[in-house]
Order: sequence, then C-alpha cells, then structure tokens
Amino acid sequence: MSRNFTVIPNSPLHKGATFHKPRQALPESVGLEQRASTVMTDFTIVTAYTIFPLETIEAARAKMIHRGVRMLLVVDDQNHILGLITSTDLSSERPMQVVRTQGIRHSDVMVKDVMTPREKLQVLCMNELEKACVGDIVATLSAHGRQHALAVERAQDNSQIIRGMFSITQISRQLGTQVETAGVAGSFAELGVELGR
Repeated sequence: MSRNFTVIPNSPLHKGATFHKPRQALPESVGLEQRASTVMTDFTIVTAYTIFPLETIEAARAKMIHRGVRMLLVVDDQNHILGLITSTDLSSERPMQVVRTQGIRHSDVMVKDVMTPREKLQVLCMNELEKACVGDIVATLSAHGRQHALAVERAQDNSQIIRGMFSITQISRQLGTQVETAGVAGSFAELGVELGR
C-alpha cells in the first residue's frame, strides 16, 4: 500500500531570526522552608554553559556576559568536567598573580590558570537534596563560604552526572534579600537573623 507524501512549502529565513533557548521557570519568591529544587538551576531543563581550559579568561568573561551567567563548567573535548570558573575568579587577585608569576600579559591568562579544578570541587547528591529545603542550601553555601554548589546524580555505571547548580545570587533574588556566604549560619534562627538585616 503506497501513500502519496506532500512536499511542505518552504520560505527563506528572515534576517534577525533567532532560536528557542530553554528556560527554567523558577518561582519569583521562595521561603527558607520550601523545597531546595525551587532554587536549583536544572541542567535537564536549561543548558549548562561550558568553556575549554586553554581559552583565555577574557573569552570566559565574554561568554558569561553573552549568556547572562556567572559560572562556566570547564570541560575537555569529551565533556568531562575539569573544573569551574566564576565571575568572582575573573575579578579576583588570581589573574594578576598569574601575570606576575608567569610574566605574561593579562590577555594571555588562561581559564586553567584561575579555575577551581575538579579535585577541589565538592558536590551535593540529588538523593540528599530530595529531602532538603532552601534554608539547608543557604546554610551549606554559608558554611563553606561558597557562591555556587553543584548537584550530581548517579548514572547506572555509578559515574556522576552534574544535574544542576545552586547560586547564592539566584537564591538571594528569589528570597528577596541579599544572602552573604562569608559567615556560617547553621540554623533557621541564625538564617532568619541574617535575612532580617
């Protein structure tokens, strides 16, 4: 039994055409006792942006600005995680230290020179996060003085896959107040004091 197929009409692509970008709709406002997932950027929904270690920090800065993010995963050509680089790394003293110690120009400083390598990264397990709330995430970031935390799940072969990320900037926006991660806040009472300032 044969069927006649129809040729679909086509037209030229117009100048200025763009494309769909995946967006995760996080709630605008959250409370400390809500589920942690309400403040996690989920990489099954939105794209995780990456950079190679031999790209310059200026390329990293441009990519962050263009993508509207403050962190990039540093990967090899097989997408294995080598580390991460944040906007804080780019504006820290580290690039200037590299310039002085290596005797190179600032424009020649590479991502690998200032990134946080994989060996120094701590991750949160999705199994634990299923029971966690926003306050737990804030307490964890505060306890470690971190701006970001990566969340991982396990593949069938027991390897880790980065599932998402928590950002203190995003959490502050959703809580409606600036959260500082320099101090250690271990309880909801301490968090309440911090958030009440």
